Amino acid sequence: MSEHLGEFEQLVMLAVLRLDDDGYGTSIREELKARAKREVSPGAVFTTLERLESRGLVSSRYGEPTAARGGRSKRYYKLTVDGRRALAQSLRTVRRMVQGLEPKLERL
Repeated sequence: MSEHLGEFEQLVMLAVLRLDDDGYGTSIREELKARAKREVSPGAVFTTLERLESRGLVSSRYGEPTAARGGRSKRYYKLTVDGRRALAQSLRTVRRMVQGLEPKLERL
């Protein structure tokens, strides 16, 4: 089964992968801001995570409730095996498309 990923899905999945088991909504947004230089709304991140989870590309678990969050739990995300496979395939495709174009892109 081939999973096609959009750019924002790739970015979210890369952030989740980088954060390992510590990826939750706010940390994913911070990672996108720091590395991709993208300001994104919480809703955009959560909508994307829900879509990726429904496709079986990420899974989630709830942490322990904390007083700092008013007794609420953080929801942590991680890539599934299928998610890692889909992300790797997507990145290979992008690399093939970019191959040889670096000089043209550097002129901008």
